[in-house]
Amino acid sequence: MAEKTSRIPGFYKLPLEERIRIVKEFANLTDEEVELLKRVGALDLRTADIMIENVVGTFPLPLGIAVNFLINGKDYLVPMAIEESSVVAAASHAAKLCRAGGGIRSVATESIMIGQIQLTRVADPYGAKMRILEHKDEILRIANEQDPILVKLGGGAKDLEVRVIHSRYGPMVITHLLVDVKDAMGANAVNTMAEAVAPYIEEITGGKVYLRIISNLADKRLVRAHCVVPKDALGGEEVVDGIVLAWAFADVDPYRAATHNKGIMNGVDAVVIATGNDWRAVEAGAHSYAARWGVYKPLSVWEKNENGDLVGTLEMPIQVGIVGGATKVHPLARVCLKILGVKTAKELAEVIGAVGLAQNLAALRALATEGIQKGHMKLHARNLAVMAGATGNLIDKVAEIMIKKGKITFHFAQEILEKLKRGEPIEE
Repeated sequence: MAEKTSRIPGFYKLPLEERIRIVKEFANLTDEEVELLKRVGALDLRTADIMIENVVGTFPLPLGIAVNFLINGKDYLVPMAIEESSVVAAASHAAKLCRAGGGIRSVATESIMIGQIQLTRVADPYGAKMRILEHKDEILRIANEQDPILVKLGGGAKDLEVRVIHSRYGPMVITHLLVDVKDAMGANAVNTMAEAVAPYIEEITGGKVYLRIISNLADKRLVRAHCVVPKDALGGEEVVDGIVLAWAFADVDPYRAATHNKGIMNGVDAVVIATGNDWRAVEAGAHSYAARWGVYKPLSVWEKNENGDLVGTLEMPIQVGIVGGATKVHPLARVCLKILGVKTAKELAEVIGAVGLAQNLAALRALATEGIQKGHMKLHARNLAVMAGATGNLIDKVAEIMIKKGKITFHFAQEILEKLKRGEPIEE
């Protein structure tokens, strides 16, 4: 049996059915799971009605597969759910570039989430802080009573941190309950524990607790991804210099950094959504982490090494799970996890971090060379052709003419389509 590889040249050129067949063989999907991929409404209304309130339908997104990913020496086909054209193609191309340098190395820390307990109305906030720390063992015991299964799996509340902060309404004592949530995203477990320990914290301090909730700044649940891309694979040392200078711009200008990080999140969010995880929590954590020193910074760093090759690193919080929530309820999320073949939430986070780094590389390389629009507009032209009413072979024909003319607009797509339908020639 041939060894599995995600290096699939010309994957995007293959017919849809052939792409599905390749994914089926790679991930050992069943016929039923393949049917879920092909079904327009993979999420039935009955399941949707269980997931959220006031359901009236479902809202599908395109699901693509990014190829070429070699992460920690293992090949992955990466499902990405996203509506923006060129993202999946860009990730696949960047993964091929990273592969030339041995792939991407990605390491996640343990799955530690933070539950915050907000204590107010204490006359001696620093004294209250000490009393909370003195009773740490009892607080952890109360927290762990709430989830004996998590504790049995090796997780649970592990430690406390306590801070005194000063607000316009007086001092607050903020207890951070550090919980190892293992393979879950962890919000339910952490919130339950935070609520359980709040009365005891009030008892030992004499204060009043208000908020008892998870923090989405998951700075103890980080992913660090790293790659070395040979200069020859990129097109020469001048391209390397352009990428480094593009990063340097983001490093000193928050206006550029915001778009720089958006490029990272194009990849990150697409995988988070495909696997049924909370992309809003990941977004909140990423952007707050980018601003943790008081200035908004890029989540990645790009440098040139002594050989002139490009070196990229990314560090960001990624709080995702493979158990609980939509990851288990949504049938297509389960199929996407199977395609990835990840065994733990930690491994999933490592894959997502690697995709974010690759996506960032693709955007910076485009900016440093032909510009971001060239590749993007090729796919955008097809979208405009469809919007104009083109079907079948006419979609590619209309798009091809727009690209050739250098005029990619909805109105021009309509004009071309009408001429083609009437059999009129298109002026060169």
